[in-house]
Formats: sequence, structure tokens, C-alpha cells
Amino acid sequence: MVYLYVALGGALGAMGRFFISSLVAFPYGTMAVNIIGSFLMGVLFVTLIDRLDQRASLFLMTGVLGGFTTFSAFSLDVFKLFEADRLGFAGLYVALSVSGALAALWIGIIVARGGQS
Repeated sequence: MVYLYVALGGALGAMGRFFISSLVAFPYGTMAVNIIGSFLMGVLFVTLIDRLDQRASLFLMTGVLGGFTTFSAFSLDVFKLFEADRLGFAGLYVALSVSGALAALWIGIIVARGGQS
């Protein structure tokens, strides 16, 4: 039954990722999804981890956000940029994606904790 929660959440997250990626030009859609998802992961980590049972946590964090954020698509985006000889932009894209996602996670935790880090 646990796998069903993760699978259902993953399907919802993947649909959300597809929706946002279809609204934002390549490769910014994937970067936006990873940053938004990391922010939400930080918020959920603080606000829900102690309040939800394991099934809800698996559904939301592992399923929905796991399906929503996607570093596999990020990796493919970087490969495509390298393949197109856009090496400088690929490096910038990697740096902004990773630092943005880490910063968003940290900010999400601070926001969820009421401004306390």
C-alpha cells in the first residue's frame, strides 16, 4: 500500500512538472521546477514531518515532490546544452539550478519555522 501512495503522489507531481515546464521556455522550466520543489520540500519538512503519518509524508514528499522535481531532466538539459556547444551557459545553468534549489530549501525551512533558522 505504501507504494501506491508514492505512485499516486508521483503521478500528480509529474503532471505538475509537465504543466510548469510547458509554460516556461527551455531550459528554465526544469530549473524553476527544481527550485520551487526544493522550497516546498523545505516547508513540508518543517511543517508536516512531525504532524503527518508516514503515508502522508510518503505521498507528499516522496511522491508529489519526488515526481515534481527532476534532476534526471536537469541532467538531460545540461547534456543538450553541452551538445549544442553552449558550454558557458551550461555551467551557469548548473550553478544557478543547484544553488537556487539549495537556497530555496533553506528559505522554505526558515519560512516554515516562522523566520527562525
